[in-house]
Amino acid sequence: MAIVDSKTGKIRKDYTVEDLAEAANLMRGYNLISLACAKSGHSGGTLSVMDVTAALYLKIANHDPENPSWEDRDRIIWSSGHKAPSLYIGLGMAGYFPVEDVARLRKLYAPYQGHPHWPKLKGVEASTGSLGQGLSIANGIALAGKLDKKDYHVFCLMGDGEQQEGQIWEAIMEAGHYKLDNITGLLDKNRLQIDGWVEEVMNIDPIVEKYKDFHWNVIEIDGHNMKEIVEALETARAYKGKPTLIVCHTTKGKGVSFMEDVAGWHGRAPTVEELEQGLKELGLTDKLPVKKMFQIAADHQEQATAKLEAKMPKFSRDYFWNKSERMKADMSPTRKGFGSCLLDTGDDERMICLGADISDSITISQFYKDCPGREHRWFSMGIAEQSGTGVAAGLAKEGKIPVFGTYGVFASGRNLDQLRTTVCYGEFNVFMAGAHGGVSVGPDGATHQALEELFQMCGLPNMTVVVPCDFVETRRASEFLLFQLNGPKYVRFAREATPIVTTGETPWEFGKANVIRYRGEKDKFAEAFETKLASEYKSENEDIAIVACGPSVPEAMRAAYILKEEFGIETRVVNMHTIKPLDKEAIVKAALDTGIVVTAEEHQVGGMGNLIAAVMGQAKELYGRSMIMGMIGVKDRFGESGAPWELVKEFEVSAEHIAAKAKELYDFAKK
Repeated sequence: MAIVDSKTGKIRKDYTVEDLAEAANLMRGYNLISLACAKSGHSGGTLSVMDVTAALYLKIANHDPENPSWEDRDRIIWSSGHKAPSLYIGLGMAGYFPVEDVARLRKLYAPYQGHPHWPKLKGVEASTGSLGQGLSIANGIALAGKLDKKDYHVFCLMGDGEQQEGQIWEAIMEAGHYKLDNITGLLDKNRLQIDGWVEEVMNIDPIVEKYKDFHWNVIEIDGHNMKEIVEALETARAYKGKPTLIVCHTTKGKGVSFMEDVAGWHGRAPTVEELEQGLKELGLTDKLPVKKMFQIAADHQEQATAKLEAKMPKFSRDYFWNKSERMKADMSPTRKGFGSCLLDTGDDERMICLGADISDSITISQFYKDCPGREHRWFSMGIAEQSGTGVAAGLAKEGKIPVFGTYGVFASGRNLDQLRTTVCYGEFNVFMAGAHGGVSVGPDGATHQALEELFQMCGLPNMTVVVPCDFVETRRASEFLLFQLNGPKYVRFAREATPIVTTGETPWEFGKANVIRYRGEKDKFAEAFETKLASEYKSENEDIAIVACGPSVPEAMRAAYILKEEFGIETRVVNMHTIKPLDKEAIVKAALDTGIVVTAEEHQVGGMGNLIAAVMGQAKELYGRSMIMGMIGVKDRFGESGAPWELVKEFEVSAEHIAAKAKELYDFAKK
């Protein structure tokens, strides 16, 4: 069966093997167009898995686009959530929606998130994106099917690099132990991951023998031979007594010569010119609605922008970054400050850097690239955050200075127990880097947007937490943490280019906040402000204090600019770059001097704000004083896909929102 009318049991449409091969080729074309429309996404893996996608959604899996919640449908779990465009195109081709609509991929307010989110789109069975979790979900669904005596089958698509995650092996063991013959795993073995060839990053082979040892039936096929794919899927569905794994030998970037077997195309979208070349190689020139899809994307973007701007606080003019002739800001990603530090200090033989498959993205690879003689102190741990953290602890125990970095969601969450029990309890000198903090990560969406780390990291005894505000401060903080501070430490930084507001001469001391004051418009934004250590600052009788960390510091500075120019309100901006330990003296002084404190963070509201509130609530100097406090942060919601600066506005953490909250509290205080 396949695409079924769930009411009558009749097949809505059937495909021959030849039809499926032709459909898969079309789907590759739609995939390239959707990625080009989004200007971001994962080309390599979506192309390698497309033949399997076509077979599943158009021939093998029983499902009904007219009744997506049909209880007897087969379930398809995409554990490799970054291959979401393949999933969406499979659903579109099956009739869940017009396939051209995937042109809205990764756009704000669209259901086609960078990684699948099932409440947003019918036909998606699970929200995925943190690798290694999908097979466990599939096990739960399969167990439920057994308990309810249902005949549905569960298919789980996985990548080969993903097999490096420890949770995968827990799930493999479970499925074999419980003889879940209603599960078929599909391993897209395209041999490449972000950091290079899988066998060189962290070899998973002999993968066939490993699955067999865990009591799985294993079938190996050419993942681009449609006849083999269909026969293997039919065999797996009928197999009894064991779960089945189909190892699909594929080519990353299949069908487009300049993408094939190139690791760099893992997370890159084609340009318009590359799209044209790719469609030509697929034999699809003038055969797909390219112009129509780009227009769908443009129309959606126009509507999304209008909706977003309607929500923004309004002032007499546009104060957004680099919109006016003056107050221009230089931009650079804070992550590059981290990489710059490792590059310049890496000759210290004690330093060991550990990669987690996103090494270039978070810039940790700067430690050894172009630096002969350091390669022996670089270790690729693969996609294995928990074990990598334990390895770092072992290195630290023996006197090394280990640096382990990954995206903040994984650096603080996936390995939280390892950080708690092994690193912090053991008081080991491990430097954890949490990259891509905040919603400004952009179109990858909620699974990759770190918004909870301050709750997690600040709650760990012995853990130091630093959130620098720009490229320069990230570099300085990283160097201090590496060589001047012994013990568990965590630095949080962003992905997107953000304003540079400090220099090498700007005062910076670990654990000591800075006070920043707006002094009047200048040609350069940073030059319009004066910065002093909070301990050396004398009150200027400001009206309000904004305490901020990370990229919210430049936003707080811009809010101070808005408040002064629009309302004549004087603002003390406190750069709280060290979150643990907090500069309590600076907080209390700001509260005493102004009576109004607003916290600003690109994080779930309260991550830093609650800590500031606790200091104020327990300060004897503030007992009996009239105090007003507000918090700016993400309001207890997950992120979503969109352009970085769109999301800063959508999640109400921009300077405009900070200024509006400050003005609201100021007006209340004056009543």
